Amino acid sequence: MRWGLIGASTIAEQHMIAALRDCGETPAIVQSATLGRAREFAAKHAIPDATDNIAQILSDPSISAVYISSTNEKHFSQAMESISAGKHVICEKPLAMRLEDAKAMVIAAEKSNLCFATNHHLRCSGSHRKIREIIRSGAVGKVLSVRIHHAVHLPETLRGWRINNPAAGGGVIADITVHDADVARFLLEEDPTSVVAHSTASGMGQGVEDSCMSIWDFPSGAMVFAHESFTHPFAGSGLEVHGTKGSVFAQGVMTQQPVGKITFTSERGVEEVSFSAHNLYRQAVADFLSAVRGDGTPAATGWDGVKSLAIALSVQEAAQTGKRTPVNYGAI
Repeated sequence: MRWGLIGASTIAEQHMIAALRDCGETPAIVQSATLGRAREFAAKHAIPDATDNIAQILSDPSISAVYISSTNEKHFSQAMESISAGKHVICEKPLAMRLEDAKAMVIAAEKSNLCFATNHHLRCSGSHRKIREIIRSGAVGKVLSVRIHHAVHLPETLRGWRINNPAAGGGVIADITVHDADVARFLLEEDPTSVVAHSTASGMGQGVEDSCMSIWDFPSGAMVFAHESFTHPFAGSGLEVHGTKGSVFAQGVMTQQPVGKITFTSERGVEEVSFSAHNLYRQAVADFLSAVRGDGTPAATGWDGVKSLAIALSVQEAAQTGKRTPVNYGAI
């Protein structure tokens, strides 16, 4: 298929363009708010066309799908326009600023028989898929708790609006907590019911939070502790799953690269666990293309994106109010 890139973003540049091409797809045109930026981006990445007008992409019948990676506040309108034009959509997280808007996007795509995916890359990694396989096998027993440590140092190239523009969806909760919400749902295969949280600006945030810690309750009784930050240069990242029969320790796996180490500890001792080192974004594109063909579903569906947004919004509310907050998924 021929693709339109809506947003000349760092994620598109570093990951999605190559993933599309690796899967035999053609990035045909890129849109940015300024034509000069779009043309520069297109020239750099050998994309044939560039525009500052999304209508040029959506009116082209040869464009079958779009990848939306603009700033968060633009996702809703751009996705709705794309769906109205009959395009399949991969949209970056969070899907929208408001839960109602995210739902509207997904429902519109369903009514139009279009494939709609949320670009939650972590569930596409070999490490996370292996951890879910271990949980499903019963090796850890009943899951008691999960610890997600995703406190990193935001690169210069990703700062800008993420650290100073709440209107554009800036802040660590919208940027990283929403990913960790999807990770927890993916691993435990259930949805949290309530959260408590605290957030702060610890050196990078300007009008938005740059660090957050929260605890989520799940129907099974499992608890998840999540720590996200933009300001931790040496902390690394990690994921732990603790159960009645064993514990999984995964180091360095909360990343866009297929790296890290997994060990499983039980009464047998400590065992290293191997996992696939495939490209996360290529996996996301491959799963999406299968869904378009009718052979499967996207790695993360639109409804997965709706639920991760609902959790992130509840974490944000809990941090602001200092109160335990139910996760409001609304009617799904």
